Amino acid sequence: MNQFMQAAIEQAQRSLDNGGVPIGSVLVHRGEIIGRGHNQRQQKGSAILHGEMDALENAGRLPASVYRETVLYTTLSPCSMCSGAILLYGIPKVVIGENRTFLGEEALLRERGVELEVLDDPVCRELMTQFIATCPEVWNEDIGEP
Repeated sequence: MNQFMQAAIEQAQRSLDNGGVPIGSVLVHRGEIIGRGHNQRQQKGSAILHGEMDALENAGRLPASVYRETVLYTTLSPCSMCSGAILLYGIPKVVIGENRTFLGEEALLRERGVELEVLDDPVCRELMTQFIATCPEVWNEDIGEP
């Protein structure tokens, strides 16, 4: 498995271990992780800390030129909010662990020129499948469902 997706999976597990939704992400620039994050909506009572948003936040303020040379690795297909951030900062490539349990805004990202690679990783799938089965109300809240 790719070392960067493995790092994103470790972030997802960290979220799960701390009572959150098991989604993790890392932002990579020139072969180095510059931001790590995991879903922390439950842990911090946050409205926006999805895994991708947390990784961006933890990378800190960066010049546009840096974002345009990054790859975002995320264990789950990015939602509307996270896809908006990807577009806003001009991140050119996203590697997605899986999109079977949730299909985010992949069509929009592709339409806007973002390269997507979907791994269909069984570990990512199992993390989400188990979480959705055991905590459907938390999952629905996280993705904005009633």
